[in-house]
Amino acid sequence: MSDAAKISSRTGGVLAATCISTLVVNANTSAVSILLPAISEDTGMSVTTLQWAVTGYSLVGAAVIVTSGSLGDVFGRKRIFQLGLLLFVVSCVMIALAGSGGMVIAGRLVQGAAGATILACGLSLLSVANSGEAQLRAVSLWGAAAAVGAAAGPLAGGVLVDATGWQGLFWIDAGVAVLCMGLTAITVTESRDPHRPRTIDYAGTVLIALTLTPLILGVTQSGEWGWLSVATLGCFAVSIGAGYAFIVVEGRVAVPLLDLALLRNRVLVGSTIAILIGAGTINALMYLLSLYFQDPATLGLSPLQAGLATLPATVGLVVVAPLVPRLAAKIGGRQTIGLGFALTTAGFAIVGFVHATWAYPLFLTPLIAIAVGMGLSNGPASSAATAAVPENQVGGASGISNMARYVGAAVATALAATIYGNVIGAQTADGASTGDALASGLAAAAWAMAIFSFLGVLMAFLIGRHRAQKGTLNDAAASAAATTYTLPTSATAAPAPSS
Repeated sequence: MSDAAKISSRTGGVLAATCISTLVVNANTSAVSILLPAISEDTGMSVTTLQWAVTGYSLVGAAVIVTSGSLGDVFGRKRIFQLGLLLFVVSCVMIALAGSGGMVIAGRLVQGAAGATILACGLSLLSVANSGEAQLRAVSLWGAAAAVGAAAGPLAGGVLVDATGWQGLFWIDAGVAVLCMGLTAITVTESRDPHRPRTIDYAGTVLIALTLTPLILGVTQSGEWGWLSVATLGCFAVSIGAGYAFIVVEGRVAVPLLDLALLRNRVLVGSTIAILIGAGTINALMYLLSLYFQDPATLGLSPLQAGLATLPATVGLVVVAPLVPRLAAKIGGRQTIGLGFALTTAGFAIVGFVHATWAYPLFLTPLIAIAVGMGLSNGPASSAATAAVPENQVGGASGISNMARYVGAAVATALAATIYGNVIGAQTADGASTGDALASGLAAAAWAMAIFSFLGVLMAFLIGRHRAQKGTLNDAAASAAATTYTLPTSATAAPAPSS
């Protein structure tokens, strides 16, 4: 085999291993909400407690997403990518064999670390293995795989619950991850960043987890403990203390997890908050609808039917997103973000009027509005995050926005689950029927998400002028992947030419 053929084979192997693993990780992540009622029935754990299988995954991902990339730069991207795949296999087996809800949640915590590692190091491997136009094409394909996986997950989960039981998803994902490990071992060449200091901000990683965990615990238990109880206030106090310690540590370490100087950039701050809100509300929506659609007192759909019912939100988002960069290039990124969040706010507001007698067709209009709105806001916000900083800060800006996605998903899902459960409990105690109580819970949570979405409209005003994307094909792929990961666009600062 010629040298050119060997190089082509290696780059093709890297592309296949990273794209397949990314597709599987994102499909797995988005499918779990559909599986929760079936897991609850088998394990006996309430779906309210099982929300930790969703929020715990995002919580760990938030802590690990930047650190795993740093570990790859220092110790070898291939090695850490393989470790991520191995952890993913272990977590899938843990969950598939779980005899209790606690084991499912534990497996999902491990899976959060694995998924974040696979995404971060996979993209690094792909970028290093290619250059120029080939790199743009490869990264675009990776982004498309991420988007397809996120969209297909709920439907795949619904199909597998009916065909194999909820465990089937995790057995299949484990098998695919093993194949990716073999492909990586054969085709991927090890790489490191020789210029990066070998210091890793482990303290920052731990403090991120210590900030988020008590915050989410306090929110989720507030209904049982009371918002002003010692336990709830204690959780918030620990969260605030850990957050303050995180700021102190980040100002002192050689290579911080979060460069605090970047927070002076108004465009980056505004776009990051917009990304956090977008990721949070879409994840909360999928969690709520998965439960509401499958409850016998409301629509009573099967897992497969529920997966099909959520397609307007998941597939609609992916279909709309690639069209957005051209629109943003014409009317401006800030305007597109504001329009997107306005549509999302309207969609959630419509769901806020839900009644127990609603049939599925009444959900279609708000679902489509939310999907279109998310598609309009996600891509331009992600593009603005990396367009607002110079070339040497693009990695830091991308890390902040990727962390924001996980934080938003964890906090918003926990808040939505808490509101949903508390309102249902209060309505049931007042003598309401199960259907009316569920509808009231969904309505209250939807209004909370509408408020968050409206804050996204305000973020569009906060985001100032920045380099505009041109609306290229690569921009379309980056926009489609924006619900999962921040990819460079034509607006991202290019490296200065070497002298």
